[in-house]
Amino acid sequence: MRVKKASLLAALAALQLVALPALAQTAQTAEVGGRISVSAEGRIDTAPDIATITLGVVTQGETAAAAMAANTERLAVVLEQLRAGGIAERDLQTSGLSLGPQYQHYRDGAAPRITGYEASNQLTVRVRDLTSLGSVLDKSIGDGANSFNGLNFGLADPQPALDEARVRAVHEARRKAEMMAAAAGQKLGALVSLDEAGGGMPQPMYRMRAEAASASADVPVAGGEVSYSVTVSAVWKLEPLN
Repeated sequence: MRVKKASLLAALAALQLVALPALAQTAQTAEVGGRISVSAEGRIDTAPDIATITLGVVTQGETAAAAMAANTERLAVVLEQLRAGGIAERDLQTSGLSLGPQYQHYRDGAAPRITGYEASNQLTVRVRDLTSLGSVLDKSIGDGANSFNGLNFGLADPQPALDEARVRAVHEARRKAEMMAAAAGQKLGALVSLDEAGGGMPQPMYRMRAEAASASADVPVAGGEVSYSVTVSAVWKLEPLN
């Protein structure tokens, strides 16, 4: 019985020795030519069709109630002018509201004294008619808003631009990979992986020019272009040319 068991173990060991080189050879054959990994960016430059401005009203008062009342009154004027200028309710949003004391500090180390209160209300406004942007800026600032915190241009629906940027990124990745493979004396095989870098929504970049103007004229603003970009990473197998 022991002899038969020993003979069986010896036969299995011999079979394993024969199979292992065959498996190793198969794995080696599958990796012939190696792989190539590239990353590429696709970019779309286009004229904007929407602008987002952030402006606000800052007021002071001897008491917190007085500061807030003055702020509410001035902001109501700004909102009225914006609505009269064609801005819809869905495009008006309060983005920041604060109320706090103002202090007078002393160099002799004495405790600071409250001298009044300051109220601040920030408003985010989307302007869908860019031809009216200068007028909107002029009216809102002239009729109550006394702080201006930014102007961004973009697309109301950026998805088509982003999709085109993705297509361009993939084409550019393949172009680079084919060029590099040819330089190495090989060609592209099957696509192994394709990923969008970052995994999030690309952010638009913008170029703009805003210049101060007289109170009797609209603020001149040039929208320029907005750019949306997408980066992809791709891996292909490499194969011999022949």
